[in-house]
Amino acid sequence: MPYISRPVTTLPAHKVTTAEIIDDIRTHHPDHPKARVIPRYLGNLGVETRYFTRPLTAPTVSGTASIEERSRAAFTDALEMATRAAQRALTSTGLAPGPDPGSYADIDAIITTHSTGWAVPNLDIQLIPALGLRPTVSRIALTTMACAGGTQALTRAVDYCAARPGSKVLVVAAEVISSVYNHNDASIEAMIYKALFGDSAGACIVSTEPLGPGLHIAGPHDTLEYVLPDSLDRYSGRIGVDGFHFDSTKEALSAADDVLPAVLDWIGPHQPVDWAAIHPGSPRIITDTAHALGLDDHDARHSTATLTHEGNLGGVSVLRVLERTHDDPPQHGAAGVVIAYGPGFNTAALRGTWHAA
Repeated sequence: MPYISRPVTTLPAHKVTTAEIIDDIRTHHPDHPKARVIPRYLGNLGVETRYFTRPLTAPTVSGTASIEERSRAAFTDALEMATRAAQRALTSTGLAPGPDPGSYADIDAIITTHSTGWAVPNLDIQLIPALGLRPTVSRIALTTMACAGGTQALTRAVDYCAARPGSKVLVVAAEVISSVYNHNDASIEAMIYKALFGDSAGACIVSTEPLGPGLHIAGPHDTLEYVLPDSLDRYSGRIGVDGFHFDSTKEALSAADDVLPAVLDWIGPHQPVDWAAIHPGSPRIITDTAHALGLDDHDARHSTATLTHEGNLGGVSVLRVLERTHDDPPQHGAAGVVIAYGPGFNTAALRGTWHAA
């Protein structure tokens, strides 16, 4: 019977407005054939601000840094944010420090998700010495889940706790999606992604005993993993000599709608949904998912606020939405759904009830 503690998210230092991104696009693409409509497209995203780990003008963002420089910067920044988020999550749940200053011996497993940049060893192993975790801690590293990563990591944590009662699992997500901000990509879709994404990290504890208020999951049967058939190209990432790139097809616009019938089958016709933490991938994704679950725009306010003020945070997004949910929580026992979508096109979801301390 796992419980998900209050997530803690960390935002980087550089706040970037949509107006600044529009100006940057105009500067780098003065003769773009769609120059007149790009501001309208970006304005319709619902994103007012987002945060980057480096300034918008940095070589690794809107500049011409090499793939090596972009990858190194992305992972360095992701690790720094992840460490801070994890330390705050551990402290906020009151877990007992280990024998060394800043160490935590109570964590039995660490599950990480990170798909921007490249590093070996990856985030999971790097965080063990950074946080003072036991060298025998179990590890699961999810490296290509992207936007579904946070929910997928929570799913694996639920599985771990169900198999090992008494466990405490640290879940950490970190994404530096500004690393795909690349002016060699000039399609309308690429322009949209320049304004849609933001950088962040988030962390929480999943345990078999509650560590304060949070979502209670009965067990692994209350999780969903679903890959939409024939959808591999709807969203995809690639690496070029000039950096990282994120691509999509026109069919991507309907991908969330296409998987919602499977989600509703999993929930069942007679199971109420009182609230939801929906991945803020776009205004349409939030609205369509909420309405399919029988919820209204007010019920989706935490997802909308995340999109407005921080953008699409990739795998961190759902953790940020859950963090906002703690600030304005449902009633004790209210039935909720956590759902996210990622490249593939894959869906990860959990259902449970709100536990008030």
